Amino acid sequence: MNTNRQATTIAGALVIAGMIAGGLSVVPVLEDPNYLGLVVSQESQVFVGAFSQFIMIPAYVGFALCLYPALRAVNETLSLGFLGFRLIAAMFHFIGVILLPLFLVLGQEFTQAGASGALHIEALGEVLRTGRDMVNHVALIISLSLGDLLLFCILYRSRMVPRWLSVWGLIAAALAVSASFLVLFRVTSVVTPLYLAINAPLALQSLVLAIRLIAKGFDTPTLTTHHQHDGPRG
Repeated sequence: MNTNRQATTIAGALVIAGMIAGGLSVVPVLEDPNYLGLVVSQESQVFVGAFSQFIMIPAYVGFALCLYPALRAVNETLSLGFLGFRLIAAMFHFIGVILLPLFLVLGQEFTQAGASGALHIEALGEVLRTGRDMVNHVALIISLSLGDLLLFCILYRSRMVPRWLSVWGLIAAALAVSASFLVLFRVTSVVTPLYLAINAPLALQSLVLAIRLIAKGFDTPTLTTHHQHDGPRG
């Protein structure tokens, strides 16, 4: 197996690992109306969620690093942008990891507080919960999706994967950005059928792409150098 084939296989496996970790990073207790009263008793959920989100950092960045050499051969500028957005997303993932244990601190304070103190902690809890949603479902998703738009532009032009898969990725990434703006402007929340439905195409496309990378890797690119972008295509 050559170096490029190994890289695409690892990249596909990292996508699947990241998706599994993403599912495990969900902390159901934080969606309960009485989450401050319950979160301490569900401490394991919080730690599993934080650890799983941390695992997503090397998975998402590793995916970009594995593909970068092949993408750079086609378009260095766009490939650098793709890698840069993945690194920005990694920063937001890390912030999300740090935010989770703070719910345990608030939960402990909530159980010990009186009536007046509990109201103050509830207000802090809502700020923290909203802030976590803004990090995970707005800043993080937008940075990932912008990077994906660059990735699928490269793949579309080079034909290293079937064009229908690249077009699917471009549309799905644009939908994911729109879903994040809906959350940002409070049109919808993150645990709604609308939000999940808008993000579903990108999740499914990522899985199909991962399987394709593992099973076949990249096709030989039609465009192999940066200077060939404006020339005839083979």
